[in-house]
This record gives sequence, C-alpha cells and structure tokens, in this order.
Amino acid sequence: MKQEVDELAIFGDLPAFAEKLHVGRPNIGNRERLLARINDLLDRRWLTNDGPYVQQLERNLADFLGVKHCIAMCNATVALEITIRAADLSGEVIIPSFTFIATAHALQWQKITPVFCDIDPRNHMIDPSRVEELITPRTSGIIGVHLWGQPCDIEALAAIANRHKVRLMFDAAHGLACSHKGRMLGSFGDAEVFSFHATKFFNTFEGGAVTTNDDELAARIRLMKNFGFSGYDNVIYIGINGKMSELSAVMGLTSLESLDDFVSVNRRNYQQYQTEMASVPGVKMLSFDEREQSNYQYIVLEIDESITRVSRDRLLKILWAENVIARRYFYPGCHRMEPYRSYFPQARLLLPETEKLVKRVLVLPTGTAVGVEQIAAIGQVMRLVVSHGEEVSGRLSAV
Repeated sequence: MKQEVDELAIFGDLPAFAEKLHVGRPNIGNRERLLARINDLLDRRWLTNDGPYVQQLERNLADFLGVKHCIAMCNATVALEITIRAADLSGEVIIPSFTFIATAHALQWQKITPVFCDIDPRNHMIDPSRVEELITPRTSGIIGVHLWGQPCDIEALAAIANRHKVRLMFDAAHGLACSHKGRMLGSFGDAEVFSFHATKFFNTFEGGAVTTNDDELAARIRLMKNFGFSGYDNVIYIGINGKMSELSAVMGLTSLESLDDFVSVNRRNYQQYQTEMASVPGVKMLSFDEREQSNYQYIVLEIDESITRVSRDRLLKILWAENVIARRYFYPGCHRMEPYRSYFPQARLLLPETEKLVKRVLVLPTGTAVGVEQIAAIGQVMRLVVSHGEEVSGRLSAV
C-alpha cells in the first residue's frame, strides 16, 4: 500500500511517521506498581477465583462510579451475555446497528433476536423516536449503546421502557469515566456493561464489568459468572465461567491510579485535533460536552466527500500508507454482517441514517502513545490530501 501511494507525486511532501500510530494502542500505568502487584499475586499463588485484587477492583470501581454493585468479568462480551440472561431477556431486543458486533452477537448467541434501530445522525446513537415503533409483543428489552464517551438519550429510552414494561440496559463499552447530568455512567437502567479491553483507554489487558443498583440482578450475575456456585460445592443456578483473573485485576487497579493522567492526555490530544481539523474543509469533528466528564477516548471525524472530493475510504488508505492506522467505525453496520444480513436482508431500508454514517466515520489515533507533534503532522496530511481531493481520487482509482 505504501508503494502504491508513494507513486502519487502529490504526496512527496507528506510527513513520515517512524512507527505506526494506532487507534486503541494500550495505555500503560505505573510499571513499577504493576510489577510489584504481579510479584505479590505470584507470592500469594491466588491467580483467579474472586481473589483479593478482583474484589478490590470491584470496590474501587463501584465507589468511582457511584453504584452499588460492580461485578468484574473476563471480558465485556461475556458480561453482556450473562447480564442479558440474568435479566431474563427473550424474544426480541432493540439495539442500534451502529455498534460493535458483540452487542448483537450477545443476543443472537442466546437465540434472542436483535432488532436493529436507526441512529440520530447528530450524535450517532440509537434514536428514541424510532425505538417505539419497533416494539412488538415479543420485545423484552432495549439496549442503548453509549458511543465515543458520550451518553445516549437515557431519559427518553427509560420513558419508553417504563411505558412498555421492558428491560433497559446499556452497553457502556466506551463510557468509563464519563458522566450524564453530573452522574457517572454505570448506574442507569437495569444494568450497564463496560469493556476493559486493551484498546480501551482504561484496560485490564482483557476484561469488563457489569454495574447495577439492582440487588437481585447483581446476585444472579455473580452466581452465573461462577458456574452458579453458592459456596464451596453448592450449585444453585445455571452459570458459566465469566470470572476476571487476578492478573487482569492488578492491571485494572494500576490503570485506575493513572486514570486522571490518561484523561488529561486524551483531552490535550482532542484539543490539538480540534485545532488541526478546523482548517480541513469537509471534515466535521465530533465534539464533547465540556459541562460533563469525559474520557476523550475517541477522535471521531465525519468525511463529507462532496466537499473533500476524496472518499473516507481513500483517505483511510492514504493515512495507513503514512503509518497512521485510523479506523472506520462501525463499518458496514451489524445489519450487513452475518448472520444478520441473511436473516434481515432488507434491514438497510429501515436504517437510512446508519447506512449513510458508516460511509462517513473515521476515527484517528490518540492516547498516551500519541503526541501533539504527531497530531500536527496528521493535520498536515489531511490538509494536503483534501486540497488535492479530485486529483487524489483520480489517481487512486487508477492504482
């Protein structure tokens, strides 16, 4: 790819990045504290099964989020699957198609039909005005997805769920350390599910958590994530293995101690990107509500090809050739992936805003591995490419 793009003479002045800049490159907290905790857990020889580090992480996160219960899990997908089952969801559950495929799979895996709802183009999240028309007698729940570190319309979704007496959950994979009306995400709806995957700004290597204020639901989730054991040899509920390891928990505790630093770097990068993208015609950058807390984890652009004269995908190709590993999210939409495109071949007709958005969104690298000088250089690449939009399109079409 690099050779192909280098053949275009107009790119002779592009800045060179010595190493690849990735979306989602892991943040690492204090290495000495991490290694000290790892040595301690090795000395204890307590590596899993609800160890002291997992318990401490759950307490610390519950306090941080202002929620009664936090149940740590091996990953967010299993956390979502267990929570769906613990909440007795069945039949149909309404979700956006503009989300990571795990949101849909967690339902389909349990033979629950995901019903795809269109999004509000202003914030990229599930459109409450479209949710109600999708409710049928088979609907048991709604799963809203908080995107880009910003909340979806919680109150509108809650009103619909209450009116129709269905469950309301939130996929908060992007939402740790973000607030809604001054209250941290994590305590809304019946439950919320967080991802602590390595690509998230707060990570536990691999992991996730469920948060809830519902005592009964929390008790069922705890049983289900440990095979249904209540005590040493007493199984009282159906369950699987969703436990977080002690190694993941020590990474989480170390990451939590550095959370303010991670957010500070992300915010600095976000402000630098704002400066750079302001001078790129046809590129709209998603902004954060400065009245709320945010993790500033995602630098989200919408590319208007009618102005840039180069498509999002061609721009992505050029950035990759320059070692800027940007991403398109959540292309092409869950409804266009299997098995859903076979089950619902006409879904695209009900998702016009989703169909448009998946062709426009571009996410740029940020995090502690990216500095302001690199962001300035990315801005230079964007300005140069857009200033030669038609020429770029013509030449790349010929490659």
